[in-house]
Amino acid sequence: MSARLLVLLLVAMSLATLEAGETHVFVLSGQSNMAGLDPKLSFTPTVTKGLSGHQVIVVKNARGGQPIRRWYKEWKPAEGEGPKADGALYDALLADVRKAVGEKQVDSYTFVWMQGERDAKEKHGTVYEKSLEGLIEQLKTDLEVERLNVVVGRLSDCLETPHWELVRKAQVAVGEKNDHRAWVDTDDLNGPKDGLHYTKEGYAELGKRFAEKALDLIAAD
Repeated sequence: MSARLLVLLLVAMSLATLEAGETHVFVLSGQSNMAGLDPKLSFTPTVTKGLSGHQVIVVKNARGGQPIRRWYKEWKPAEGEGPKADGALYDALLADVRKAVGEKQVDSYTFVWMQGERDAKEKHGTVYEKSLEGLIEQLKTDLEVERLNVVVGRLSDCLETPHWELVRKAQVAVGEKNDHRAWVDTDDLNGPKDGLHYTKEGYAELGKRFAEKALDLIAAD
């Protein structure tokens, strides 16, 4: 085989590999315990290694101290009048996702959610499951996908109030609803004093757990 023919063959093989590569998008959002997570420490390296040969896009947009109504535009309290939903944080998140994806054809989207402390403190635990399901459907509609992988971080055992427990149960229910959902335990990530926020090592472990669950869901698809 001539040197020129060998070069042409190698180029053709490289192009074929690029065309066969898939694009997987990970959308990370929530309040303070998501804001404290640096994807570059453990999440992105883990999914990149697990999806070797494919393109990985990680988009994170999180804001501390925020209730789910800042994302879910149809949020309503259990009864009576209450604070209004605005969806402003959702719009910012979606804009970031669209900018990162551009015109790429996406093979899978995975939504990673770590939030709920504010809703528990405001005693909106009874509507949390419905609200999170609504947010997931809202994102599926805007991304124009039928299947959206979802990984939910369950609130830690920081507090033991009734609404804190309601939110924890709702997060597990959402995470176990079907075969493209999962949830992550965080009870051991907030240090010996069970703080509201996690330790440095806890955030690194959280990113790893999120990534491993996400990879499981993609593999099962």
